[in-house]
Amino acid sequence: MVDLETSKIDEDRTRRAAALWATAVAVPVTLIVGLVAFFSLIPEKSDEPAKAPQALPSTPVQVDAPRLDEKAAQVCLAVTSQLPAKIRDLEARKVSAGPEQNAAYGEPPVVVSCGVPQPAMCTRLDDRTPGCVPMDTELLLMDGVCWFGKNDGGTAVLTTMDREVPVRVTVPSAYENPAQWANEFSETVVKTVKSKPEDAMPSGCA
Repeated sequence: MVDLETSKIDEDRTRRAAALWATAVAVPVTLIVGLVAFFSLIPEKSDEPAKAPQALPSTPVQVDAPRLDEKAAQVCLAVTSQLPAKIRDLEARKVSAGPEQNAAYGEPPVVVSCGVPQPAMCTRLDDRTPGCVPMDTELLLMDGVCWFGKNDGGTAVLTTMDREVPVRVTVPSAYENPAQWANEFSETVVKTVKSKPEDAMPSGCA
């Protein structure tokens, strides 16, 4: 004969035990899910330190200001008077000499110089004249201006090759894509400096 009362008690115990096990399993799972959700909201830390804006020194940028002939002086004054007060996030700075022919931006400074000597093109493919630009050099045509670029001890030096009065932009190695920095001044060059006659234009600028 089955004792109904005892059977009912055993059944209740079984149900309570199952409920306890379910709770015991559910709590850790819920806790884990909660922790995962919490940590997913925390932004990942970068190994790179935050870059703070670099303050501009109060001292002027040291530049040379060679004497220019009358024509070059007039052109360079037009160039410097039309330069922007800022390029990208670089503010204009004072220069130590010849503000009518030089300008500078940021720290380390990007320097613009007008009336500089222009690199001469080599006359033959096998020309070994010191300092001449090889005839097969790829010149940079950017926004209507033809530039010759070279690396000078880690600093990029870009000089116009198609203008009656040359303009040079010096870009320190701290800046990426130096040609694009030089191109920031192409519009001003086009507005203020005449192109060379066609017969005097380097072949790479055509």
